[in-house]
Amino acid sequence: MSVTLIILIVTCGISFLAFRNQKLLDDLIFYPPAISERQQYYRFFTCGFIHANFAHLAFNMYSFWIFGEYVEIQFMTIFGTVGRWYYLLMYITALAACLLPTYTKNKTNYHYQSLGASGAVSAVIFAFIFLNPLQGIGLIFLPRELMIPGFIFGLIYLGVSSYLDKKGGGNINHSAHIWGALYGIAFLIVFGYLFAGKNLISWFLNTVKSYIDNL
Repeated sequence: MSVTLIILIVTCGISFLAFRNQKLLDDLIFYPPAISERQQYYRFFTCGFIHANFAHLAFNMYSFWIFGEYVEIQFMTIFGTVGRWYYLLMYITALAACLLPTYTKNKTNYHYQSLGASGAVSAVIFAFIFLNPLQGIGLIFLPRELMIPGFIFGLIYLGVSSYLDKKGGGNINHSAHIWGALYGIAFLIVFGYLFAGKNLISWFLNTVKSYIDNL
């Protein structure tokens, strides 16, 4: 059984339990004052295993499944058998890393809460884009003809997320999406260099340059 499938099953299981149990949801949700005042640091991680509703869960897990299975295989190609554990480490640490800016901004905000795996899923998606910059990506259910190279999709995604984050309002933590995405790329660059002797950023830039040169 793949690490991706295990994460998906565990996330769905805990999310379904939290749908029916408000106390469980309150105990696991990302709530900055509970961290700053009661040192409940586990909330950085547990909030990624609960979701607001079925649609929220389905969208995150569908996106995770599409990209995660492929990224997990590529991690094993790059790092060998231990690659699946690096992949798991990236996902788990991304849950917390993507929320650090949010935490800094809302340490004493008693009205702020956040939940969902979006930040970690963004890390997986952008790890995929970094490793496959020319692979066509598009919005769900759009025809293949409307897909664009991954690196272009990624730039648009980050640009739109940054705009929406600065605009504020709504119930989506766009900051977590941005920092999760950047963390996924950074994780690959550092681990690729340290544990596989690969300069992945150079490979990415050369691949993108070749694409642009051939336009």
